[in-house]
Amino acid sequence: MASENDSSDHRKRTLTDVLMGPPRDVHDPGIFHRLSLIAFLAWVGLGSDGLSSSCYGPEEAFLALGQHQYLALFLAILTALTVFIISASYTQTIDLFPTGGGGYLVATKLLGPYPGLISGSALVIDYVLTISISIASGADAVFSFLPVSWLHYKFWFCILVLLLLIGMNLRGVKESVLSLLPIFIAFVVMHAWLVGYAILARTYELPQITSNALGQVHSGVSTIGTLALAVIFFRAYSMGAGTYTGIEAVSNGLPILREPRTVTGKRTMIYMAISLALLAGGILVGYLLFDVEPEHGRTLNAVLFDHVAGGWTLFGLPIGGPIITFTLLTEGGLLFVAAQTGFVDGPRVLATMAGDRWLPRRLTNLSARLVMQDGVLAMGLAAGLVLIGTEARVGILVVLYSINVFVTFTFSQLGMSAHWWQARKTEPRWIHRLTINGIGCLFTALILILMLVLKFDEGGWVTVLLTGGLVLACYLVRRHYQYVTKAIQQLEADILPQLYAANESHPESFDPKAPTAVLLVSGFNGLGLATLTTLQRLFGGQFKNVVFISVGEVDSGLLKGPEELHQLEQQLADDLNEYCQLAADLGLHPELRISIGTDVVAELRRLCLVVAHEFPRAVFFAGKLIFTDELEGFISRFLHNHTAVDMQNWLQVNGLSLVILPVRVSSVAPQPRTAAIAAPQSAA
Repeated sequence: MASENDSSDHRKRTLTDVLMGPPRDVHDPGIFHRLSLIAFLAWVGLGSDGLSSSCYGPEEAFLALGQHQYLALFLAILTALTVFIISASYTQTIDLFPTGGGGYLVATKLLGPYPGLISGSALVIDYVLTISISIASGADAVFSFLPVSWLHYKFWFCILVLLLLIGMNLRGVKESVLSLLPIFIAFVVMHAWLVGYAILARTYELPQITSNALGQVHSGVSTIGTLALAVIFFRAYSMGAGTYTGIEAVSNGLPILREPRTVTGKRTMIYMAISLALLAGGILVGYLLFDVEPEHGRTLNAVLFDHVAGGWTLFGLPIGGPIITFTLLTEGGLLFVAAQTGFVDGPRVLATMAGDRWLPRRLTNLSARLVMQDGVLAMGLAAGLVLIGTEARVGILVVLYSINVFVTFTFSQLGMSAHWWQARKTEPRWIHRLTINGIGCLFTALILILMLVLKFDEGGWVTVLLTGGLVLACYLVRRHYQYVTKAIQQLEADILPQLYAANESHPESFDPKAPTAVLLVSGFNGLGLATLTTLQRLFGGQFKNVVFISVGEVDSGLLKGPEELHQLEQQLADDLNEYCQLAADLGLHPELRISIGTDVVAELRRLCLVVAHEFPRAVFFAGKLIFTDELEGFISRFLHNHTAVDMQNWLQVNGLSLVILPVRVSSVAPQPRTAAIAAPQSAA
C-alpha cells in the first residue's frame, strides 16, 4: 500500500494566503494544541456575548418597566439568580459531554432526533440574532457620543463591521479572539470601575431604596393588581433575557477548549457567571440609584456614566468626558467581540447538524485554515439579511432575540433531568444532580412560556416562524440524504453477489506501462462498486491495471486530535483493500493511493498527477449519482458535491482523460435494480 501524504514545500503564495493566512497542516500533532483556547481566552470568545448584553439587556428591561422603575431592584436579583442557576445546570452538562454538549447534541442524545432538531434549529437562529443584535447595539454605543446628524451612517457602519468580522473568522477562531482581547480587557476594567463606583458611592441609599421599593410594590398591587404588576415585571425580565445566551455557548464550544476540556470549560463558566451576574445586576441597580432617564441619541449606559463620572476632574482638568467616551468605545468594541459567539459556536452547531444529515454536508468542511468556512459565511449572510430587514434597530432585534435560547435551555435541561432519573441505579449522586437540572428545567421552561406569551404579538412570532421554517428545511434535507443512502446500499446489495460469484482470475505480471484504469472512489460503497463493475462491462480486457484513489475529508468532527486522523487513514486503507481484492479476482493488478485533507479536490488533483506520472497510459474514472426525479435533481445540486465534474474539467486542462459513469437513481423507494448505470461521459 502506498500513501501520499507529503505536501509540497514550495507552493506559491496566493491572494487567499495573504488575506486569510497560509494553510495549516492537519498532520502536525501540535496543531490541535495551538488552535485550542485556554479558559481566559474562552471567556473572551464565548463569555463576551453575555457581558456585552449588559450594553442593551438591562436598558431594554429598565425601559420596559415604565413608571414602575422601583422593580429594577428585584429585576437585578432575579437576573443574577438566573445566571447562576443556568450556569450550575450547564456545569453538569460539561461533565456528561466532555467533548461538547451544546443544546442540539444534548437533546439529540438524551431525548431523540426530533427534539434535537428543534433545539438545534432554535440555537442556529439565536446565534444569527446574537451576531445581528451585538453589531447593531455596538453601533448604537459608538454613535452615542457622535453628532446626531451622523446617525444615518449607522446602518452602513454595521454592514462594514459584519464584513470585517467575517474576514477575521475566516482566518481562524484563535486569531480573531486574540485580536479582540484588548477590547475585552478594556471593557471589563472600565465597567467594573464605573459600575462599582456608582454602587459604592450610593451604598448608603440602598436600605432606603429597598424599603421604598417594597412599599411601592404594595402600592402597585393595590392600584393595578398583582397580575398586572407581574406582567409588567416579567415582560421587562423577558426584554433582558438575551443576557443568558453566552452560558450555552461555553458548553457548546468545548471542542475548541484546551485539554483537559472539562476543567477548562468549568473554569470558563465560573468566570462568565460571576462577571455576568455582577455586571448586569449592577447596571440595573445603578440606573435606580442615579434615577436614569432616557435621552435621544444616547444609551442609558451613556446617561448613567455621565451621571457618575461627568464631573470628574484631575488637577483642575476635566477628565470625565474622555473616560465616558473611552468606556462607550469599549462597549461598542465588546459588542462586536460578542458577535464572535455567533461566529464561534454557530458554525459548530451547523456542522454537527450537517454531520447528522439535517443540513448540507458541506457545512462540516474545513478550509485550508482549518475553519468551518461555509458555516462562517452562512452565519454572516444570515446576520446580514437580519440587519437589512430590521434596519439594524436594536428595539426590533431585542424582541426577536432570546426566545430561542430558552427553547434550547429547556430541551437541554429536560434531557439532563431524564438522564439522571434513568441513571439513578448507577449514579450515587443522582438526587443532587437531578435537583440541579430539574430546577434549571423548570426555571427555563417557565421563562420560555412567559416570553412566548409576552413577546409573540410584539414580533416574537417572526422568530417562531423562522425557526419553524428551518426545522422544515432540515427535515427535507435529511429525507433526501436518507433516500440517497438507501439507494447506494441497494446498489451494493445488488452488485456484491455478482462480484463474488465471478470466476476468479489471476492478474498478469505487473507492467506500469500497460493500460491502467484509475478509479476515484469515496469509501467502499455501492457507487464505487457500480463504477468497478461497469468498467469491466464496458471495457473488459482493455485495462491490465487498476488504481483506486480515495481522499479522506478532515471535517470539523474529526479535527480533535491525531488519533482521529489516524483512524480515518486506516479506514480508507481498509476500504480500498476490499476494492483491490475484488479487482484482483477480476484479473486486474490493483494498486491504491490514499490521502487525507480538508480540501478533497486539491488532494485528488495532487494524487492524480502522481498516478499519471507512474502510469503513462492511465485513464481516470469516477461515478456520479443521477436523480431521475426533477425535484431530487434540483435539491441534489445543493446537497451533494460535484467532485467528478470538477476533476473532469481540471484533468482536461492538464491533458488527461476522465470518464464519468453516471449511476441513475429513480425517485421510487429503492428496490432491487431500481438504480441503473447510464452510458459514460468521456472527458477525452
